[in-house]
Amino acid sequence: MKILVLNCGSSSVKYKLFDMDKKQVLGQGGVEKVAMKGSFLKHTAADGRQVILEGEILEHQIAIEYILGVLVSKKYGCIKSLNEIDAVGHRVVHGGEKFKSSVLIDESIMKEIEACIEIAPLHNPPNLKGIQAIENLIPNVPQVAVFDTAFHQSMPERAYIYGIPYSLYKKYGIRRYGFHGTSHRYVSSRGCDFLGVDYKKQRIITCHIGNGGSVTAIKNGQSIDTSMGFTPLEGLLMGTRCGDLDPTVITFLMDKEGIGTASATTLLNKYSGVLGVSGVSSDMRDLDAAAKSGDARAQLAIEIYAYRIKKYIGSYAAALGGLDILIFTGGVGENQGSMRAKVCEELEFLGIEIDPERNQTKAQDALISKDDGKVKVLVIPTDEEFMIASDTSELCIGGKCTIK
Repeated sequence: MKILVLNCGSSSVKYKLFDMDKKQVLGQGGVEKVAMKGSFLKHTAADGRQVILEGEILEHQIAIEYILGVLVSKKYGCIKSLNEIDAVGHRVVHGGEKFKSSVLIDESIMKEIEACIEIAPLHNPPNLKGIQAIENLIPNVPQVAVFDTAFHQSMPERAYIYGIPYSLYKKYGIRRYGFHGTSHRYVSSRGCDFLGVDYKKQRIITCHIGNGGSVTAIKNGQSIDTSMGFTPLEGLLMGTRCGDLDPTVITFLMDKEGIGTASATTLLNKYSGVLGVSGVSSDMRDLDAAAKSGDARAQLAIEIYAYRIKKYIGSYAAALGGLDILIFTGGVGENQGSMRAKVCEELEFLGIEIDPERNQTKAQDALISKDDGKVKVLVIPTDEEFMIASDTSELCIGGKCTIK
C-alpha cells in the first residue's frame, strides 16, 4: 500500500510518499513560498538524488499539482501513475474536542475541521486547502485526517480546564488542547518498543523540543497532561514564543506600547522566546556559539530554555506518581547533548542519571541513561509522517476504508 502524506502550512506544503508494505520512503520534499515570489519545489528521491523546480506556485492546489507531477515524472519520479497512490494522509493541526483519533475524511468531517478555524485560524485553513486539492486532483483516493490535538483528548478535566468562569469554556471552547500529539504518540510508543516494555504499563514523559516545544505526561499509553494549551503559545520557552506568562503582562504591554490584540499576538509568537531574551537568534546552535563567545544574554536564554523543561519534568513526574521513561525528541532534543545534560542536571532525586558518553548520540534511537539509573532516558527521533501514514494505512486496509 502506497500512502502520500501531506502537511500543508500557510506558505508551504511538505510531503512524503511511503510504501507501507516495505516500510520505505519512496520520495519526499516540499514546496516553499506558496503564493510568494521565488516559490519552488525541492524533491528528494529514495536514492538521495535531489531536484529543485522553480515556478509560479500561486496556491496550494498548484503546489500539490507540482508534487504529484514530480512523483510520476520519468526523470525524478518514484511511481508510474497516480493510480498507485492508495490513500492520502493529512496532518490537521486542530480537531477541537470532536476528534479523539484519526478519521476517514468525508463531507461531515470537512465541516467539523472548518468549525475549528475559529480556534486555529492560521493552521486549519491551509490543512483544508490540501484536502480539497486532493479531492479535485485525484478524487477517488481516500483521505484521512490525523490531528495534532487528538492524542491529548484523553486528558482529565482537571488538566485541561482553565481557572476562568466555566461558562466561557462551554461558550467558546476555551481549554487546554495541547499540540505535537502525533509526535508524542509516536516517540512514546517507539521508545517502549526500543526498550521491549509494555506501553500500557509505563509512566512516560516526552520532551519534543526544538524551535517549538512541548512536554507531555503519558500514563498507561494515554496523555494525562501537556504543556501547550489553548494555542501552541503556552508552556516552554521556545524559539520565538514566550511560553508561560502572567496574562496581565499582555494587557500591561498593550496599554504601555499602545498596541492592539494583533500586534500583541505577533510580539508573543514571533519576537519572544529565546530570540527575544537573547537578541541573537531563535536557533539554539547560534545561541550556543554566542554564549561560548561570552554573550551573557545568549547564555541566559539557554538557561531559561532548559529550566522551563526541567520544571515541567518535575511537575509531570508528580502528576504521574513517579517516572519510568524520559524521552527527548525534536530538533534540539535529538541533536543537542549539551541541552539534554543541562535539563537533567540535579534530577538524580527522580532517578534520572545521564551517561555522558552515551549522551553524545545524535538523531538515532539510543539509551543515554546510566545502566543503574532508575529512569530510562532515551533519544527517539520523531517521525510524524510515518505515524500519519500508519494511521492512514490502518483505516484503509485492503483498500476498503473504515472509520475507527
